[in-house]
This record gives sequence, structure tokens and C-alpha cells, in this order.
Amino acid sequence: MPFWKPPVEWASLGLDPVALSVGPFDLRWYSLAYIAGILIGWWLLLRMVRLPGSPMAKRHVDDLVTWCTLGVILGGRLAYVLFYDPATYLADPLKVVQLWEGGMAFHGGLAGVILAIVLYCRAHALSVWRVLDYVAVVTPLGLFFGRLANFVNGELWGRLTDGSWGLIFPGAGPYPRHPSQLYEAALEGLVLLVLLNWLFWRTGARLKPGLLGGLFVLLYGVFRFGVEFFREPDVQLGTLSTGLTMGQTLSVPMILFGLWHLARVRHRAPATP
Repeated sequence: MPFWKPPVEWASLGLDPVALSVGPFDLRWYSLAYIAGILIGWWLLLRMVRLPGSPMAKRHVDDLVTWCTLGVILGGRLAYVLFYDPATYLADPLKVVQLWEGGMAFHGGLAGVILAIVLYCRAHALSVWRVLDYVAVVTPLGLFFGRLANFVNGELWGRLTDGSWGLIFPGAGPYPRHPSQLYEAALEGLVLLVLLNWLFWRTGARLKPGLLGGLFVLLYGVFRFGVEFFREPDVQLGTLSTGLTMGQTLSVPMILFGLWHLARVRHRAPATP
């Protein structure tokens, strides 16, 4: 008789979205994920700018972190409102500022960060492409922590699976689903982090304007597009008329831009170390 193991209930893992409660205030793991990504990314950027040929100084890093934080929050929230759930926010516009309720879109957060970097670099006469490269190297940290927080929250679960690694998530029905949050943490977070850091520290890629940033955009788009086949589409949108999910639709321009951009990078002269 074949061995059969019942699927694991997410609730049996003992995970709690709230990290700490103090009176009426709850400190959630999702908030800590943002804080951890920002602080560790800040620390890593400070180490990176010590190398010869850096496009910015320590004082620029300190200011840039603030600009990027505002960009990711404003861009991520605005994109979620516009692309994922416009009806809810049109019915109750005050919900737009209720960030503690959740609702952030990475594609919008990325656009917000890029805009913040462009504006900051122009104001301080810095190389936009090279600063984007440096920020791209640390960005996977936020993705890694954010997707782990999604898993701890028991949200953004995957599609149905008969694999032994499937989990039964609260609110997702009685059948096991892909832990797609962990797939994204591994690919968009860990794999990108290791690859970009290896290229930065072990090769001359950091001196080629636009190379690391282009790789980030391309590979994130590819990874996100692929994982969407295992992730349950957003309930308010489902699968679009094109047969793609919203996440895949927003990833296609990233893939195309990444390919186009990397084709142009080889014609740029390297920076002087």
C-alpha cells in the first residue's frame, strides 16, 4: 500500500502575523520586513561605496535611503490601488492611506524607487545608471523579507497542488496549495541577492553603467512571470482576458526593457575605478 501523508495545515506551523503587542498597538512582521530590508540595505550600501570608483559618497547614501523609502511606499501603494483594487478605493478613498491594512504592489514600488533615484541624482549631479546599479544589488533584501512576511501572514498563497509540500491556508479552502510566497522569496530574493552581489564584489560589473540594474529588472520579471503560474491570481481580478495574471502583465514590460537595456549596456564605456 502506498504511503500517504496528509497535507500540512498552515495554522499548525504556529505562525503569527503579529510580532509584538504593546497595549492596543500591534507590531507586525510585515512592517518589520520593510524595516529590516531598509536597514540592512543601508548598511550594505555603505560598505559598497567604500570601493574605488563609487558613484556616490556616504552622505549621498544616507539621503538616498530616505528618498527610496518614500518612493517604494508611495509607488507601491498607488500601483496597488490603480491596478489591483481600484473599485474598493473609489468607494472609500480614505482606505488609500490605511497602509496598515496591507496592499502594496512591487512593480509600483520599483517605479517609485527609480523615480526617486532619478530626481535625487539630477539634484546632486550623480550618475543615474550607476546609482541604480548599486541600489539594485540591495533591493532583493526587501523582496526576500517581504515574501517571508507574506508567508507568515498566510496571504498570497499559491494554486492547488497535489505535491507533498502543499499547505492548507486559512481562507483558501480545504485543499493544499503551493507555498508560492516561499518560491518568490527564494527566486526574487535569495537568488537575485546572491547573483548580483557576486557580480558586484567578484567581477568588474559594478563599473559597467546599467549592467546590474538591467539584470535585476530582467531577472525579476522572468522570476515573477514564472512564479505566477503557481500563485493564485488576485481574487478581485482573477486571470485577465489575455490569459495572464496582473503580475505577469506588469512583468512583461520589465522583461522587454531588461533585454533592450542590456543590449545597449555593452556600448557604454566602463567607469574608472
